[in-house]
Amino acid sequence: MNAHTATFAVSTRGKGTYDITSAVAAVVRESGIRTGTATVFIQHTSASLIIYENADRSARTDLHEFFERLVPEDSDYFVHTAEGPDDMPSHIRMVLTRTSEVIPIAAGKLMLGTWQGIFVFEHRTAAHTRNIVVTVTGS
Repeated sequence: MNAHTATFAVSTRGKGTYDITSAVAAVVRESGIRTGTATVFIQHTSASLIIYENADRSARTDLHEFFERLVPEDSDYFVHTAEGPDDMPSHIRMVLTRTSEVIPIAAGKLMLGTWQGIFVFEHRTAAHTRNIVVTVTGS
């Protein structure tokens, strides 16, 4: 059993989804591992990771709108607002999604489905730099 860990940064331009599939695939290639798993982790509490539709951008547009309605920024019951009106909603949105994903690897490649991609889901309005950790284990 071998393990390889790498990190990379993703610059966001505010709320939205940012495709990191090719960056994760590059880490898998660099690892030299042919069979195993890739664990992808985001080191933040106001952004998350998702595996989602990658062919039709309108699916992501609908996801963004759904989260805006599910956890609106103008809720008067939020107490944790030190960093602005998007502060607490971004934390809740992160909890409703995930901070890590595990993807199988076979023949040295991520075993994602035809229409799947790995995305950083930025929940803050302002631009941020998000740190991603990928650990590849296997043989």
